[in-house]
Amino acid sequence: MVRGLHLSALLLWATAVHAQAPETHDHAAHQRAATPADPSPVVVPLDAAARATLTRHTVEASAYGHTLRCEGVSLAALLQSSGAMPDAPLRGAHLDRYVLVRARDGYRAVFSLGELDATLGNRGVYLVDRCDGAPLDADSGPLRLLVPDDTRPARGVRQVERITVIAAP
Repeated sequence: MVRGLHLSALLLWATAVHAQAPETHDHAAHQRAATPADPSPVVVPLDAAARATLTRHTVEASAYGHTLRCEGVSLAALLQSSGAMPDAPLRGAHLDRYVLVRARDGYRAVFSLGELDATLGNRGVYLVDRCDGAPLDADSGPLRLLVPDDTRPARGVRQVERITVIAAP
């Protein structure tokens, strides 16, 4: 009986000590595993040749009271074809990457790779070069970014001159 009491006391003590011990997690190992192997930043080519092999989409979006009917390529497809975004579902180190779109006048917009990934955010974002059947004029183009599902067109960028994929610091 005394032996059973000692064993019970020992089990209670071990349970209490384990419950109070903080969980250990090797954050350094996690960081090493999550370190991206891909370079950063990656400048995405925007020339006609880089877009020529991609599927073209017809896109309708509202911008400042006007409905635009445009044609262009998916931003995700452009990123994938340039190697700036993997074709496979994103995971790990790619989830800290973001896309910076810059216009000729200095306007900028940001998207995470996760929101563009078809298995995560699946956000439709398009780089267009034609609207209403004609090439974009100098005020809007030669390239324009459209985000049809955004409630406001604030991330729609006119006069796109550079797209860069960057790993967050």
